[in-house]
Amino acid sequence: MLVLLAGIFVVHIATVIMLFVSTIANVWMVSSSNIGMASSGLWLLCNKTCEQLPVSSRDDASLKAVQAFMILSIIFSVIALVMFIVQLFTLEKGKRFYITGAIMLVCWMCILIGVSIYTARFTGRMSEFTNSHHGYCFILAWICFCFSFIIGILYLVLRKK
Repeated sequence: MLVLLAGIFVVHIATVIMLFVSTIANVWMVSSSNIGMASSGLWLLCNKTCEQLPVSSRDDASLKAVQAFMILSIIFSVIALVMFIVQLFTLEKGKRFYITGAIMLVCWMCILIGVSIYTARFTGRMSEFTNSHHGYCFILAWICFCFSFIIGILYLVLRKK
C-alpha cells in the first residue's frame, strides 16, 4: 500500500510539473514557412523573436477561456497535492481520500475544457504558415488530462491503511 501511495504521489507531482510546462511554454502549435519555424502557445507567437499572440476579436474570448482553465487546472492540481499530504497525516485508518479525489477530478475537468476549446478554435489557425502540427505542450496537456483522471479515481478508491 505504501508503494502505491508513493507511486500516486510521484505521478501527481509529475502531472503538476507537466501542467506548468504545458501552460507556460509556447509550443502548442508548430508551423514552418519561408522565413523559418514558428510556434504559438497560449501567450505568445514565437518565430525568431516572440510577440503577443495575434488573435481576432471573435477568438479572443476563447483564448482567454483556455488560459483561465489551464491556470485553474494548475491551481486545483496543487491544492489536491497539498490536500493529499494533509489527509495522509490527519485521516483515520480505513477512510478514503474523497476530498483529494474530488479536487483532482475538478482539475481533470478544467484540463478537458481548456484543451477542448483550444482544439476546436485554434488548431491549424496559423494562416501565414504551412505544415502546422501540434507541439509538445498540446500533447503534454492531453497526457495531464489522462493522468489527472486516473489519479482522481485512484484517490477516490484508495483507503488509508
